[in-house]
Amino acid sequence: MSAGSVDAIKQVIERSVLKYAVENRLRYGEAKLGPVINKVLGEFRQFKAMARDIAKIVDEIIKYVNSLNEAELRDLAEKLGLLEQKEVKKEERALPPLPNVEQWGTVVTRFAPNPDFPIHLGNARAAILSHEYARMYKGRFILRFEDTDPRIKRPLTFSYSVVEEDLLWLSVKWDEEYVQSLRMEKYYEVAKKLIELGYAYVDLCKSEVFRELRNAGKECPHRNLNPSKHLELFEKILVGEFGEGEAVVRLKTDLGHPDPAIRDWVMMRIIDVEKHPHPIVGDKYRLWPTYNFAAAVDDHLMGVTHILRGREHALNTIKQLYIYKYLGWRYPEVINFGRVGLEGFILSKSWIKSKLKESPDKFMGFDDIRFATIAGLRRRGILPETIREIILSLGLSPADARVSWVNIAAVNRKNADPLAKRVFVVCNPVKVHIHGANVPKEIEISYHPTKDLGKRKITLTKPEVFVSSHDIENSKPGAIIRLMELFNIEIKRVNKDVEAEYHSADLAEAKKYGAPIIQWVPCESNVKVTIIKADGLKLRKQYCVAEKSLAEMKKDELVQMVRVGFGRIDTITRSNVIIIYAHE
Repeated sequence: MSAGSVDAIKQVIERSVLKYAVENRLRYGEAKLGPVINKVLGEFRQFKAMARDIAKIVDEIIKYVNSLNEAELRDLAEKLGLLEQKEVKKEERALPPLPNVEQWGTVVTRFAPNPDFPIHLGNARAAILSHEYARMYKGRFILRFEDTDPRIKRPLTFSYSVVEEDLLWLSVKWDEEYVQSLRMEKYYEVAKKLIELGYAYVDLCKSEVFRELRNAGKECPHRNLNPSKHLELFEKILVGEFGEGEAVVRLKTDLGHPDPAIRDWVMMRIIDVEKHPHPIVGDKYRLWPTYNFAAAVDDHLMGVTHILRGREHALNTIKQLYIYKYLGWRYPEVINFGRVGLEGFILSKSWIKSKLKESPDKFMGFDDIRFATIAGLRRRGILPETIREIILSLGLSPADARVSWVNIAAVNRKNADPLAKRVFVVCNPVKVHIHGANVPKEIEISYHPTKDLGKRKITLTKPEVFVSSHDIENSKPGAIIRLMELFNIEIKRVNKDVEAEYHSADLAEAKKYGAPIIQWVPCESNVKVTIIKADGLKLRKQYCVAEKSLAEMKKDELVQMVRVGFGRIDTITRSNVIIIYAHE
């Protein structure tokens, strides 16, 4: 191969490396050697024999790209045509049409949470999709709290408002709101109608006796009593003549159905409300509808046309269809989608509730950043746009979906980047004494390289700064380092503290030496920072220092800690700022 051919190949590879290095820094805040090499070798497989030479090229170009300030990086990205690619709005995947819309007229959807705990990512799928379809067809969207189990799935008073808060944060706004515990008379009315028609009955059998009969496909001895007798028993239940477990109201179904759970299922049961008072209606009612009965009745009375719910509800559809058949109602269209999981996070409400009860001191509350509750994701710094984007990308697929945190982080990074102020945060700080520096020195830096998020001033009154230990620990005497937006220094000695000397002011001078660019914080003017990270089920704390402007920001504000990552300000005090780490 001629020298000219080698040079031409090298130029092609260098252009490719530069592109991948800039992309990597734009995405992660700092270009990394491994990912860029992998991209380049993937593109130029025919040059794998030159891998060692390519690695040297990548190393040199990465040092250069990481040395650029934000404005220079943007200029280079524009020249390479990368900003246009990055900023082109991704065409949203259209949701598939709902079935039989034309047969229903106005589309009505609903989200029906049980307020026994705040909602999680899986619940959000039903809420967001139901809301989106109602808006797509210019229909109505209903929020309905299904709170008719004060004993096993006992509603929590605070959950009603928390669910509403979470939905509004997700831009899910409802047209109508209902609470089932305030609609008990409507369920009694429908139950009586079913009893009158001979489709429901009061069962006085012990549960184990009924179970044996049901499993054998035989009827309960009370099943075929005259409807007037069952109405009489129903009224006796209402006035308190039967206690919990002594009677239930059952719907007549097919006793030969292959699934025993379908056979004469319970539509109403007695609950001891003296032991288990309801948080809204107290002990006013003793006969409570089961989920399937209350949901079936309300979907009809509220005019719901399309039900979007998890695949695990398929059996409920079969149960509810009996009611609709008996009363001559038209059953809504049902679309079942798969479950949603989030890798490394806990979605189980029962698990979370039990742990919070057992060990409240080990968790941060229902919004703990290790939980996949919407409140937990919000506290971690995940934006509502990110959750909506992820959910809409899943659509109505019936397959179970396992969302990776890498995917969540990538989408959130894209959404957060234009909104988050950049701040200097130094972890594992090491003091650097800078001899020959002209101080005091004040610099003004924009909070964002391209967006108008304001500016802050950093004043260096003494020639001493903190830098991160990993940025300095391997530096040898004579090494040149650029303090971001400040000046260049030359390392003289590295011990517990670092002795350095002022070298030069210009960025061009730093480039000439291939100097790394690092963040820094004045020793005499800073704020302490505690960064809390979730590591599986563990919480880890990292103690850092930051520029003072961080203490002037607001709780819940999302920030980008330069070369550290994105985080949400959780608490601000005079002595400390607590930041929940989101992702790189």
